[in-house]
Amino acid sequence: MQLSVSCRIAEGFLSKEDARMSFEALADLAVAAGYDAICMRASQIGVQSTPDEVRAARRILDERSLNVTMISGDFDIVYNNERGPNCLRNITPYLNLADALGAPMIRVCIKQSEDIIHVQNAADAAAQRGLKIVHQCHVQSLFETLDEIEARVREINRPNFGLVFEAANLEQCGQDYGPPAIERLTPWIENVYLQNQRISATGAIRLNTWCNGPVPIDLCEIYEPDGIDFASVFEGLQAIGYDGPLTVHQSAPEDTSLTALDTATQTATFLRQLMSDNT
Repeated sequence: MQLSVSCRIAEGFLSKEDARMSFEALADLAVAAGYDAICMRASQIGVQSTPDEVRAARRILDERSLNVTMISGDFDIVYNNERGPNCLRNITPYLNLADALGAPMIRVCIKQSEDIIHVQNAADAAAQRGLKIVHQCHVQSLFETLDEIEARVREINRPNFGLVFEAANLEQCGQDYGPPAIERLTPWIENVYLQNQRISATGAIRLNTWCNGPVPIDLCEIYEPDGIDFASVFEGLQAIGYDGPLTVHQSAPEDTSLTALDTATQTATFLRQLMSDNT
């Protein structure tokens, strides 16, 4: 499995536009912490970036032998707002960006049934370039529950359309995320996002879901206990022979005594141990 770190590590949890470090600094962090790749987001490079900015980012990646596992090409996609599906209606800039960065897949946003025809068209265009279109397990989307996810992927019915499996969003929606869920979704899992949380009645952050109402959570680092059962996730991934990207989708540390490099390094060590335990 390829260990990837998301540009999310240079963003605050609720603010996904303002990067807290340059892309060069983020790439250096990825190398120093032991990652193989970066998951690109618009806070660093997106469809709004100039050709010169994109070329500079690719040069930084190549100099450090870092790959790009996926792109989330605009801010509306990552905010999962009502404008998120607009990318499906003009997918060409996203395909161009993925090509320029050498990324094999593009994350999109699907909010309503009317978006299905557009994601089918986007997947067809991506297939002509050998690229994949993917959607994250995500609250307030058509990918909240296991039943919804399976039904929608089957409805889209494109061989290059798949899923970013993400346990925290499934937990927020009251869904299983362990081996049975992973086995069920096996045909479509193209990427795995990892972020941690503790659901608590007194949680500092309240996230809204369509299927489960508001869910209060506290953020915690991936390597901290009593949150997502990552051992169960890795057990499920090992059982299906998953060998794709593992993407640390954690935002910048809330604990100001920790640096992004501290948390990225400890997280990489923790995840590589889980990978070793499940081989």
